[in-house]
Amino acid sequence: MDHEKELLDRARRGDTGAFDEIITLHRQRVYALAFQILRNSDDAMDVAQETFLKAWRSLAKFDGRHPLGTWLHRIATNASIDIVRRRQNRPQCAIDDAELAVDAASRTTPSAPELPGVGMDRRDLRIRLDEALAALSPEHRTVIILREVEELSYEEIATRMNTSTGTVMSRLYYARRYLQTLLKGTHDEF
Repeated sequence: MDHEKELLDRARRGDTGAFDEIITLHRQRVYALAFQILRNSDDAMDVAQETFLKAWRSLAKFDGRHPLGTWLHRIATNASIDIVRRRQNRPQCAIDDAELAVDAASRTTPSAPELPGVGMDRRDLRIRLDEALAALSPEHRTVIILREVEELSYEEIATRMNTSTGTVMSRLYYARRYLQTLLKGTHDEF
């Protein structure tokens, strides 16, 4: 953390190399967060770039009350929600298996063959889950992703979304309930 503070101080003085190191430290998580919300690799890349551009321009405003990563995630979350709102009228597409991050070693490690129909079942389940997530409002989808995928606490989610813990709890409750309704019977089918 001291190294990050040093990088932040240098970046505030205009050292672009120090800011490049900050980007290197945080780009994977910023991209992953944006991808989980947007479900599109190109949009997630755009959000990551926009996040770091906004951060660079606003370094003087960063007060340090929260960790730098939390601030960057808030910027990325807000940028992602903006994109979701802009494209709500456009049809959503499911996650393409090729877009998922794959460990390099897993490409060369033999795996047990899947039983017939299992691969199709997983794709069908993924499609149904993507459709259900797309049906949520941007705020509800973001809360679900930050809690269930990123495994953040209610307080961390509230900080990133710039809202109260009570609002986070309420959104999470209604998002889970709505998803449960949309996915009812899915487990029995697969």
